[in-house]
Amino acid sequence: MTDLTGTPQAGAAARLRAILSERRGLVRDYLAAISGSAGRLVFSLIYFLALANGLSLGDFGLFATASAAGIMLSRLLAFGFIAPLYRTATVRPRLIGVYTGGFILLGVASLPLIALAALATWTLFFAATLPLGVFAAIVASEVLLGRPGEAVTIVNNGMGRFGRGSFLTIFAVVCRTVAAVAFILTATSDLATWTWYYLAGNSLGLIVAATFFYPRQRIRFVPKLYWRRLSDALSVAGSEVLFYLQSELDKFVVLAFGGAQLAGLYAIIMRLVELTAIPIRTFNMMLVQKMMRMPQLLAKLKTRVTIEVAIMAVSTAGISCLALILHFYPTLLGRNISEAAPLVMLVLLIPGFRNLVEYHAEILFARGQTFVRAINLAILTAVKGGALAAVLMATTQPKPLIIALTGVFGLLYLTSAVLTYPALNRPVRRV
Repeated sequence: MTDLTGTPQAGAAARLRAILSERRGLVRDYLAAISGSAGRLVFSLIYFLALANGLSLGDFGLFATASAAGIMLSRLLAFGFIAPLYRTATVRPRLIGVYTGGFILLGVASLPLIALAALATWTLFFAATLPLGVFAAIVASEVLLGRPGEAVTIVNNGMGRFGRGSFLTIFAVVCRTVAAVAFILTATSDLATWTWYYLAGNSLGLIVAATFFYPRQRIRFVPKLYWRRLSDALSVAGSEVLFYLQSELDKFVVLAFGGAQLAGLYAIIMRLVELTAIPIRTFNMMLVQKMMRMPQLLAKLKTRVTIEVAIMAVSTAGISCLALILHFYPTLLGRNISEAAPLVMLVLLIPGFRNLVEYHAEILFARGQTFVRAINLAILTAVKGGALAAVLMATTQPKPLIIALTGVFGLLYLTSAVLTYPALNRPVRRV
């Protein structure tokens, strides 16, 4: 049928309206989810600015590295049972109460393992620079407060309650931001004092999330059911630890080779890079949910290439805008950050490479290929550790180090792509 106006433009507009009408639910959900990312981006930046300028450069480097260790160790909580909980919230929400019981039961059982792993981490990387009590408090904040708070958000997103998930995402960052602002208004600026503020901020976030936003279902314990899901949970836990080890290993290596000052400078640069991942993670989360229902979503090469190009373009555009602003106004974000400002222009490709590696890990999770994901991340961790150690043995000067990092992250991306895409040709593992 000819369009009433008789023009190609009108026909195209009609087709566009039809597509938007069909997909309005998806668009609405994405906008609800991305609103959380936008809010999180704003408050994350405020939090970062307050903390980076409230602590000394060395203390900021120590905190960033210790926090990264805590986030990595938090993935051992409940032996990864948050993955079955998320899958249940996505496809069988009436069983959330049963799987919440499993998360609590296995969470308590996992604490001795986490404590031993934390002690080993402190001995290897922090014994000479950070008191054990301060390190333990940071790790406890991430494991016992931060990760359960994330679980509440994950369950809400799994149930399609993206508005609630967005609010919780923002609120968690707001709590930490308020703690950081309160901290810089005090007369002290040492890391030990900040740790107490950090604990308070994360505690408030968890209390509000668990009290007002977790689904109201009776918690039940069905150990036989948990045992059947434990192999998948352990695979996820292992791959999550490896993912964060691969992602955060550079901070540990820089601290070991270059000391707290260089670690602080490096942590500032990488935190700016990490901010570009916030909107990408919203896309990853929704893609994972869709792939759980439509495993062959990425079967076409054109779709794969389009998504990768889009992730690289968005990531590069984000860091380029920030680099341009800091080039003209290097002191805009504070004293400590101004030291890193000239180096941001050298990391334009790193966010894209980094976000694509994370995307590869997420699509393997969506297909239930958690063991393959764990193997891939172990390989990437070894490649990153070796490449970064080689670079740091050659130089600890900031500018050549940052330039060389682009090659390291490019190598990681290529390795990840070579490992990931052949795995997509294998059958989907239903969990």
